[in-house]
Amino acid sequence: MPRKTLIFGNGLGMALDPRHFSLTNAMAEVWNDPFAISDVHKDLISQCLGGNGAIPQREDQLDPLHLVISACRTLSSINMSQRMNVHWLSQEGQHFPVAVGNYIHKVATRLHMYGGSLPQAFLEPLIGFVRHTKSHVATLNYDKLLYGAFLDAGLMAGYFHTTLVDGMVGNGFSSQALERLYNNTFGYYLHLHGSPLFFDHHGLARKRDRHELNPFSPEGSDHIVLTHVRHKRSVIGASMVLSAYWNYLNFSLNESEEIIVFGYSGDDEHLNDVIAAHGQSKHIVIVEWDGLDQTEQQRLWYWSQKFKSNNFHLWRLPNVLTFTQWDHVY
Repeated sequence: MPRKTLIFGNGLGMALDPRHFSLTNAMAEVWNDPFAISDVHKDLISQCLGGNGAIPQREDQLDPLHLVISACRTLSSINMSQRMNVHWLSQEGQHFPVAVGNYIHKVATRLHMYGGSLPQAFLEPLIGFVRHTKSHVATLNYDKLLYGAFLDAGLMAGYFHTTLVDGMVGNGFSSQALERLYNNTFGYYLHLHGSPLFFDHHGLARKRDRHELNPFSPEGSDHIVLTHVRHKRSVIGASMVLSAYWNYLNFSLNESEEIIVFGYSGDDEHLNDVIAAHGQSKHIVIVEWDGLDQTEQQRLWYWSQKFKSNNFHLWRLPNVLTFTQWDHVY
């Protein structure tokens, strides 16, 4: 059976535990955790959002944080390149990117560290389909629901005799580990928005084992996409890991017979543009929750605008985790 590309959004987790996997809840819980973020870092972030105790509650509120981080990093790089004796930034400015990076990493970690798992009735057909077809899998979330299940099922087992690879090897991330050599036919597992498991060590991106992730780790990460939609492209472009994943997303879509978009809101314009470019020649299947208080005609129009195509089939389900038609031919 030909390959497909399966793209999973946050609706996967929301169908399982909407309270835990709500980004708004995760942002608030990390902010209110007295051990997660220092008061100094909270004050820096709050002042950037307008002061008076302002706190980040939604992804779109991260817009000014990203702008200030970009400015701070630019000034820091100029200071280093010119070997200046006086830093253009105050101590607060020098610490600001660290404060925001730490907060974002904590939010992603909170979403990742979930004790439950997806139902077997959902996982077994999915794992069987991916193993049989070596279809590509791309995720937009930060949780371990699919990643952990695929590891436990042996779908990601090194470079040889494996179903999927993500480019993370023992020495760290390598784009060469994504190349199919020696008659390999594996598919790709693409963390499109990164993972809290990723960290930098001596200039190389590495990946922790699942049990090594610490909710109180002081480390931030440049390999997590959690920002206003207008800045997502620049965050991706600044990370060698994320850039490689998005490049391979294009490759994956190009060689796929069909695109399945699962539990995705449609709000990521960068992704919509990529899907639209391939959707002119590929059939798209959209699986979404039917509780959005819109008619089917409204949803059909919505997705036709997002993907610039009418060549798609829409599944609207009370519970998206009941979907098992991965191998269905339209």
